[in-house]
Amino acid sequence: MLSLSGAYFGIVSGSCVVFGLLFISSFIVGRGFCGWLCPAGGMQESFSTASGNKRFHLGKKNGIKYALWIPWFSSIIVLFLLAAGEKKIQFFYQLSSKISILEEYALFVYFSLTLLIIVLTLTFGKRVFCHIICWMSPFMVLGNIIKNRLKIPSLHLKCEPSVCSGCNLCTKNCSMSLDVKKMVQKGDINHSECILCGECVDSCPKKAIRFHFGSH
Repeated sequence: MLSLSGAYFGIVSGSCVVFGLLFISSFIVGRGFCGWLCPAGGMQESFSTASGNKRFHLGKKNGIKYALWIPWFSSIIVLFLLAAGEKKIQFFYQLSSKISILEEYALFVYFSLTLLIIVLTLTFGKRVFCHIICWMSPFMVLGNIIKNRLKIPSLHLKCEPSVCSGCNLCTKNCSMSLDVKKMVQKGDINHSECILCGECVDSCPKKAIRFHFGSH
C-alpha cells in the first residue's frame, strides 16, 4: 500500500527500493533471496516439514501471482509518472518509527499474512505462497529472464544427465515442488521457479547437479 500511496505523490518508498534491489540481485544470484534469506520462505519450510513435506501441484495456478503483480506494479508506475511536482526517493515514507512492523496498521498486515502463509502451507503444500501470491518473486523472475537472454554470468545450477541414476531424490526434496529429475534428464535445469536453495544438489548421490557461476 505504501508503494501505491508514495507513487501517487511522486515518491519512491522503501519497498520500491527493495524491489529494485531484488531485481538487480537476480542478475547475479537469480532467486537466491527466496532460497536463502526470505523470512516467509523460512516460515513455509518450517510448516511444510510439520505437514509431511506435502508437494504443491503447480499447473496453471503458478500464474496467479502474475495476475496480481502486473496490475499492481503497473499502477505504481502509472501513478508515479502522473504525479505532479518533484519526484524523489523517501525510504521511510509514512514510517514514523523507521521500522514498518512497529506501525499499528503493519501489525495487522503482518499477522494476517503470517496466518495466511501457515494455512496455505498446511493445506496445499511446500512454498505455495511463493507460487501463487508472492509479490516480490516476479521482480527476480523478470531479472532472470533478462540476464539469461543477455547471457550475463550468474550463479545457477548445472546438471549432467549421463550421471543421473533416476533415484528421484532431487524431485522429492525440491523446496518448490519442481520435477527436477525430468529437467536433469533433459539436460536443462533452468526454471523460473527455482530458488537456488541447493536441496537438489545436496540430495543427489551421484552429484549430477551442482552450483555453477557463469553464463547459461
